[in-house]
Amino acid sequence: MVTAAGSSRADVLVRHGRVERVEAGLSNLAEGGSAEVVDATGSLVLPGAVDVHTHTRVATDAEPDRFFQDSVAAAFGGTTTFLAFNNPGTGSSPAAERSLLAGLREWRAATEHDSAIDYAVSLAISGRMDDPVAELPAMVDEGVSTAKAFMVFDFRLDERRLYEALRTLGARGGMLQVHCEDPVLIDTAVADALARGDTAPQFHATTRSTEAEAVATHRVMAFAHAADVPVHVVHLSSAGALRHVREAKALGVRAHAETCPHYLALTDARYGARNVDDVAQCVISPPLRPVSDQEALWAGLADGSLDLVATDHVPDRMAVEKADACRGISFDRISNGAPGIETLLSITYSEGVAKRRLTIERMVELLATSPARLFGLDRKGAIEVGRDADLVLFDAGVRRTLRASSLHHTSDYTPYEGFELTGAVRSVFVRGRPIIRDGTFVGDRGYGRFVERSVAGT
Repeated sequence: MVTAAGSSRADVLVRHGRVERVEAGLSNLAEGGSAEVVDATGSLVLPGAVDVHTHTRVATDAEPDRFFQDSVAAAFGGTTTFLAFNNPGTGSSPAAERSLLAGLREWRAATEHDSAIDYAVSLAISGRMDDPVAELPAMVDEGVSTAKAFMVFDFRLDERRLYEALRTLGARGGMLQVHCEDPVLIDTAVADALARGDTAPQFHATTRSTEAEAVATHRVMAFAHAADVPVHVVHLSSAGALRHVREAKALGVRAHAETCPHYLALTDARYGARNVDDVAQCVISPPLRPVSDQEALWAGLADGSLDLVATDHVPDRMAVEKADACRGISFDRISNGAPGIETLLSITYSEGVAKRRLTIERMVELLATSPARLFGLDRKGAIEVGRDADLVLFDAGVRRTLRASSLHHTSDYTPYEGFELTGAVRSVFVRGRPIIRDGTFVGDRGYGRFVERSVAGT
C-alpha cells in the first residue's frame, strides 16, 4: 500500500464507502464470510488519482454519452475524482458565459446522474461576463472553491478584473487558477506570423514563446503577493515560468502550480513532423517545449516547486474539432487541446517512477494527495481512516504499448500513440464500490457524486 508518507504491507478495511482501518492482519475479519475480500497480491494499492484540470464536455442531444464516456475512461486510467471546467466549447450556453451562477446551475443540471466516478467543477471566469467578481462569494458558498481565469483568448479576463477576482476569491477561502500567457506578446507574434504567410500548424508553437508564459506567470505571482491570497498556475510548461513560481514560494507567497503529462513526455520535436495531422494533434496552449524545459519540469516535481500533475484533457477529435487542419486553415483557427483523461497515471508512472525521476510516494502525492488538499477535496487523495475508499490496484510489472484503439475516451487519438508503458491499472474502487475490476468496467452511470468542496489553496 502506497501513501505520500511511505509504503507498507497492510490491509484496508472499508465500511460504508470509507476507510475504517489500515493495518496488517485484518484478513481474519473476513473469516465469518460477511465481508468481501479483494486479493491485491502482486499489486500496488494506490489512492485514486485526482485530476483537477479537465475540459470534459457535457452531454448534448447529438452526443448524449460524452460526459459519461470520459468519466469511464478516467476510471480505466486510475482516476477516481475529476474536476471539469465549463469554459466555451464544453457545452455551456450563452447564459453561462454571462453569469457564473447561471453557469453553475446549468452545469450541475447537465451532469447530474451522468458520471461513473466522483466529480466537481471549477467555473471559468469569462471577460464577457457581466459582473463575475460579485458572484464569487456565492459560488464558494455553493461548494465550488476554485475558478479559472484566462489571460489570453477572446474570452480573456483583463488584468484589473483578474486581480479583483484573485482577491475576492482568496478572501472567501477560494483559489483562482490562472492560464498564464501574455496577450500582448502572443497577439503580436500571431499577427506577425500570419502577415508573413506562416500559417501552418507548427507556427502555433513559435508564436507562443516561453517568454510569454514567464512574463504572465511573474505578473500573477506579483498579484498574489500583493493580495496575500493563494493562486494556482495551470499547465505550467517552461523553466522560465517555473523560476517565477519557485521565487514566489521562497518569498512566502501561497503559490501553487501544476504541469501536465504531455509536457513531461513530449517535446517540441513533434512540431517538426511532416504529416499535418501529427502536428495538429499537439496544437495545445502553452505548446510543447524543448527538452531543457522538460528536464526543468521533472526537477520541479521532484523538489516540490511544482505541486501536482493534471491532464488538461480536451477530448478533441481529428475527424471533427481538428479536421480543418488538414484542409489548410491557419494555425490560429485550429482547435486547441489534446486528450489525456485516461493516461494520467500510466504516463506519470512510466516516465517518472519507472525511469527513477520520482519515487512512487512522490507520485502519489502529485496525483492524489496534493490535488485533493489544494482543491478542497477533504475526503479524497489518501488511504487514511475516514477518507473515501477510492482505491486503485496497479500492476507495476506489466509492459505494454499504448494505442488509441485500446482507450475509452471520446477522442479518436492519443498524443502518446506507440509509447512503451510500464504498469497497468488492474481494478478501481470509488467509495468502496468496484468501477473497474480486472480490466473490465463494472460500474454504473450516475454512481459518481458531485463533490462540494471546502477551503482551497491550503
